[in-house]
Amino acid sequence: MYATRARRARPEPFAVHPGIAERLGLPYMDGPMAIAAIGLAAFSVFVLAQATLHDVPGDPYYYADRQAIYAILGVAGMYLLARVDYSRFRELRVGIYTFLCVSVALVFVFGFAARGSRRAFELPLFSFQPSELGKVLLVLALAGFVIDGARKGSEVQRTVRYLCLGLAPAALVFLQPDLGTALVLGAITLAVMYVGGVRWTHFAVIGAALVALTAAVLVAAPAIGVPILKGYQEQRLTSFTHPSADPANAGYQQNQAKIAIGSGEMTGRGNRATQTRLDFVPERHTDFIFAVIGERYGFLGAAFVLSLYALLIWRALRTVTLSKNSYGTLVAGGIAAMLLFQVFVNVGMNLGIMPITGIPLPLLSYGGSSVLATLLAVGVLQSIHMQARLGQRGRFAW
Repeated sequence: MYATRARRARPEPFAVHPGIAERLGLPYMDGPMAIAAIGLAAFSVFVLAQATLHDVPGDPYYYADRQAIYAILGVAGMYLLARVDYSRFRELRVGIYTFLCVSVALVFVFGFAARGSRRAFELPLFSFQPSELGKVLLVLALAGFVIDGARKGSEVQRTVRYLCLGLAPAALVFLQPDLGTALVLGAITLAVMYVGGVRWTHFAVIGAALVALTAAVLVAAPAIGVPILKGYQEQRLTSFTHPSADPANAGYQQNQAKIAIGSGEMTGRGNRATQTRLDFVPERHTDFIFAVIGERYGFLGAAFVLSLYALLIWRALRTVTLSKNSYGTLVAGGIAAMLLFQVFVNVGMNLGIMPITGIPLPLLSYGGSSVLATLLAVGVLQSIHMQARLGQRGRFAW
């Protein structure tokens, strides 16, 4: 018995030294997770400073300066959330969910229009996109609903209830229209349901329904003259299957991104990165920032970025197994799925193997709402991790 206690009392490998962490007020924080998140945010500022020097006349560091401010605010938010007992969010699930749906709905009334969609509020100093924060809010709220509804109704009724709770805000976001974020919210919903123990047969039915819905939206509806998606949305979702069919229009973005990444070779082209420097790659500071990294810094730069993501997602998945309660397990699983889905789709989009959906690369793509939301999510993961480590030592006081 004593040997078992001794083994449990050993510090976790890779954990920040308790003396240093306690000075920060974060005992037993997950050091590698924090290093990966902050490293990605810092590298984003560096890349933007190099790649967007000539984008804004008279202000060469326009994007880099603002991204740095977002990152600093996000790290501060991460620190504060790490000190909060994450279990309290379970008690606030109804309020969190209500705020999520109302804030997304208010965009239709008070949001400003940009490129044919209403996604954000225009505030005095910056714009705020509630659907980005909504990713984290959905994880926190849905995990609480899954825990508290575990014994209510039949298994089928619970599955339907979870789907409705997750897909309702996703539908609102889709109507903005913002297909990419709606897909992320859908992925979060399925991940929380999976971690929550929904039967595989239910997922099989959901999968079949998704296939049928995709066929109806992309094939059947346009064939009968009742398109559901806008023309550009349909082109973005299907152009990756035949990018050479229309290289000047539908396939242009992905073709240019692949050329940029391929031309970077092993060590990159630096300031000779003509594809991104001369604007052949569109949206290079947001959706296609990975193409910028591939061309300017080559395979080594891309591998460095993907290594940081692998570290971040690995530590998130490890937090799933360490959590002291089921709520923490569900929240950590949802956040890990959110990160993994966004990285997979965005990088795949840059490589031409995934459709263009407008999903940002977490912590790298320019955008205050996305950076803040992702760092807040990491703060929640830190809270789960620290309480699990403290719980193993019988120390629950804050």
